Amino acid sequence: MPDSPASPRRSLGGLLAVPAWIWLLVFFVAPVGLVVWYSFGYKPGIFGTHANDVLSLDRYAEALSPTFFTTFQNTLWVGVLGTALCFLIGAPVAYWMAFKVRPQRRGLLIALVLIPFWTNFLIRTIGWQVILAPEGWLSQGLQSIGMLDGPLDLLYTRTAVLIGVVYNYLPLMILPLFVAFDRVGPAVREASKDLGAGKVTTFFRVTLPLSRPGVVAGVLLVFIPLMGDYITATVLGGAKGNMVGQLVASQFQTAQNWALGSAMAVVLMLVIALTIAVAALLLWALSLPFRARNRLALGQQEVAS
Repeated sequence: MPDSPASPRRSLGGLLAVPAWIWLLVFFVAPVGLVVWYSFGYKPGIFGTHANDVLSLDRYAEALSPTFFTTFQNTLWVGVLGTALCFLIGAPVAYWMAFKVRPQRRGLLIALVLIPFWTNFLIRTIGWQVILAPEGWLSQGLQSIGMLDGPLDLLYTRTAVLIGVVYNYLPLMILPLFVAFDRVGPAVREASKDLGAGKVTTFFRVTLPLSRPGVVAGVLLVFIPLMGDYITATVLGGAKGNMVGQLVASQFQTAQNWALGSAMAVVLMLVIALTIAVAALLLWALSLPFRARNRLALGQQEVAS
């Protein structure tokens, strides 16, 4: 019985995973299932929050009505653009930390990246409200040097929301990219340069493909919470920065319509999943020519040898 000694180890490994499964079931599966269940109900009256004695899809039709559909479009625009900006800003920073900074100083730089998380999310966002205010120090400074003729008109706009989300979620992009870049050893990059590839070619043909898990992790860590963020939109966007997170919160807290709020939350989760699936499909389709070129080059080398 060669497998018998390993079976207790496998059983022990399964037992070690039990707390994680319990946590997942209690704090994720159960709440999501409850939200889905509420989404099929309705608001019974002025003082009622929800009822499920009559099940229907009416709340989904209401959530996707033209009144709220524009907000979904705005949320998707902010989510995609905010994630793209976080990547464009975070990738050079992570590359510099991984390849250009001496190992002795990387710990300090990682700590500097994490410092914003030492402060409450709401307080950090209110700080940007102070900075972008028409009477704030940024507005007065730009006016004093002649770059503005009047007060800064940026607060309570979608641009302000975009600035806020990029600031709040940028560390979540930098850290996984840094870890992924750091795992690409210098020997691999030196081998690419020895074969005649320049720095740009090495980055796009060697470093970035090998860092794909970190890129995927960073994009998911930024895009998913950004799409559900309502604090940044409320503090910096006001009426012009409406996002679905604000609508969901208002339905639960103000309108007391838990059924409609649940339907909006479910639609938001479906939009996030669909967007990720479409992005993955597009990246896979765009990578096909490069894969075919690499296979062709390898085949030619084999024939030549």
